[in-house]
Amino acid sequence: MAALTRRDVSRAELIGRLIEREVDPEDAEAEADRLERVGLIDDAAFAERLVERLRRRKGIAGAALRAELRSRKLADEAIEHALDAVDRDDDRAFAIELAQKRARSLGRLERDVAERRLAAFLMRKGYSGSIVREAVSAVLGRGRDASRSHGGVRFRSEE
Repeated sequence: MAALTRRDVSRAELIGRLIEREVDPEDAEAEADRLERVGLIDDAAFAERLVERLRRRKGIAGAALRAELRSRKLADEAIEHALDAVDRDDDRAFAIELAQKRARSLGRLERDVAERRLAAFLMRKGYSGSIVREAVSAVLGRGRDASRSHGGVRFRSEE
């Protein structure tokens, strides 16, 4: 119960913690079943909340998001359900917003270096290649004049 009051836990995490405290595995399963029945454990709802929190706070998407959910020992069906609810248009918007924030620190770099670093940053966050290309293009634009109209990023001239 103490684990549930501090933060959400998945069914598997709860069972694992009970077993670590030397509770019989069958008793741990029975307790998890009881907590599910009374609504204190709900992996599907937990996965949805976790997806929303990770997307909003950390800008995580795609494969990175799936890995975070798996690290919390959520069942595959709960993970799939939560990820199916993700709006791909929101992913694009999140990626562009994240790219705009990150691009501010890349203004002194040569353009190709800034593009590579920004793309790598978004890929590490789990965005797909097509969304990364869209976000980098939207934020950095095409050519030197376009970059000035997208977030005020100016690149070092190649003299």
